[in-house]
Amino acid sequence: MLRETRDMRLKMVEQNLPPYFNLSPEKAAKGLGNGADTAAFAAIAEACRRGRDDLAGRGLDESGAKRLRLFSTWEITKYLIPVAVQHFRRVLRANPDLPQGRADTEGGARWFTLDEVLRLRAHFGAEGSKAKEYLPWRPEGLPAKIVAVANFKGGVGKTSTCAHLAMSAALDGYKVLVIDLDSQGSMSSIFGARVADEWGTVFPLLARHYAQSLRAENQRRVDRGEAPHAMDETLGEALKVRSQDVIKKTHWPNIDLIGAQLNLYWAEFQIPVWRMASRGWKLWDALTEVLAADGVLDQYDVIFLDTPPALGYLTINGLAAADILLVPLGASFLEFDSTGRFFDMLHSTFRSIEEGENVAARALGRPELNFEWDAVRAVITRYDASQQAEMAGLIQAYMGRTLSPWRQDFTALIGQAGESVNGIYEADYRDFNRETYARGRATFDETYAGLKELLIGAWKRDELAAKA
Repeated sequence: MLRETRDMRLKMVEQNLPPYFNLSPEKAAKGLGNGADTAAFAAIAEACRRGRDDLAGRGLDESGAKRLRLFSTWEITKYLIPVAVQHFRRVLRANPDLPQGRADTEGGARWFTLDEVLRLRAHFGAEGSKAKEYLPWRPEGLPAKIVAVANFKGGVGKTSTCAHLAMSAALDGYKVLVIDLDSQGSMSSIFGARVADEWGTVFPLLARHYAQSLRAENQRRVDRGEAPHAMDETLGEALKVRSQDVIKKTHWPNIDLIGAQLNLYWAEFQIPVWRMASRGWKLWDALTEVLAADGVLDQYDVIFLDTPPALGYLTINGLAAADILLVPLGASFLEFDSTGRFFDMLHSTFRSIEEGENVAARALGRPELNFEWDAVRAVITRYDASQQAEMAGLIQAYMGRTLSPWRQDFTALIGQAGESVNGIYEADYRDFNRETYARGRATFDETYAGLKELLIGAWKRDELAAKA
């Protein structure tokens, strides 16, 4: 039957007819197959799970864990430690206690783990020229910067942008924490995480914050002679959970992860229930205050938040916690239009929270709530200069400096890295060639350079403010 259908369509092509003409209802009915019931969803999900495990497994080592590739002398001296190859080799010969790497052949290129690269960078930072930046800048005594990547339109490259920026910062020498707030768990898959249930996500941290707020409110109710609100078993268990309990190591030595899985979506239903039960709970402060209380903001340099493609309660937590907001979009009318609506919704949501809180704040003579971000930038992703230059120029003209001038080009390297469940920086240039690799990563290097400028600028401003 498939052959008959193909032959018929070929005949229509020969007759210059579109393929949707002269379709046979009888053949369509025969080809329809059986209908689907609820159980069919489980079968499809299971098939996808097997396929996902198979594809992800191609990037795993013999123990079943993801393993980061090695880095060559050429790559290290070009991208990670700014010295000439000859000088790099001289330093290794003069310091046999430093990592010496490994070679595939006698006299061949030497390859190093990222752990070894970080040790080498620390050595050059301590012993090398003070005129060169071997270690990324972060002022002493200031907390980590939180970067949220968000847009409620799917398919704009939100997760891949967040992942690649996290990897860029790690290669630059920063200690990075990635928090996956999206119950789809795509970011968790990129870093090879397997999260059993919602207790391995941010859910217990948000529940703990609510439970602590409820305790304080109950104490006030008791002091007034009123009955306290009940605290269920879930909240009692959440009070025992610390951020460190859900933070997991990844195959990157300086990237840790709080993962996500499907049950995290339950938080979108549970949070409004909590909010209705305790109006005094400031849910938008939950993530920030938990991370601060657990010392996470001191343990890391940069924290990246991958948010769901919707403006729900998890996204609100992420955006309220963020110092820097990045909004990816494609250079098309629909994505530009959708992104404009996203910013409109952000304005409505956060203005509504401010107005609701400030009515009481003004009545009580307390400081008013005012959400602030160090920077908000939009980033064009999956950019094709041959077809989208005019639209990108128009978007730039309308958005001005809010739109980053750096655009993430879509190259063959990006497509091939995605097929192997790896980030661009996890791709081995020997699978392509040096030129293709350098061209493919250049667009992400530029995007990271733009973000790093925002980071160090915000830190510097905070440092000056602290001194003042």
